[in-house]
Amino acid sequence: MELLVNIDVPDLAAAQQLYTAAFGLRPGRRFGAAAVELLGAAVPLYLLQQPAGSPGAAGQPRDYARHWTPVHLDVVVADLDAALARALAAGLHADEPDPATGGPTIRQAAWGRLARLADPFGHGWCLIQFSAAGYDAVATPAPRSAGD
Repeated sequence: MELLVNIDVPDLAAAQQLYTAAFGLRPGRRFGAAAVELLGAAVPLYLLQQPAGSPGAAGQPRDYARHWTPVHLDVVVADLDAALARALAAGLHADEPDPATGGPTIRQAAWGRLARLADPFGHGWCLIQFSAAGYDAVATPAPRSAGD
């Protein structure tokens, strides 16, 4: 199986600049004036220029205000602090501002550290720095089936 990630944006040039600066991606192929492939992640990202108000899923008009979706992207980084500084400088902002600092809240867990961000196009992004154990720190054994 191959996985592709398509991200609708209202401004292709601005989105390309943001995602290449924030996440270290690089442009790949262009598809006319309305789409660009970004490379450098485990899967390619395709930025698709779609105007606000144009028909989206289930006939709903596209809206680039901050929105919630049950599917989101996590970017795994080796150094959360450096990646967070790069992402903020590129134009992402804290989705959960820390009341004490006004910067992003950094959550700690046994599996690592996480910061939640949003881009100017309404999409949520998480930056994750795994601990040495990663998700194994919280993994539970799979349920045994009747044939085991």
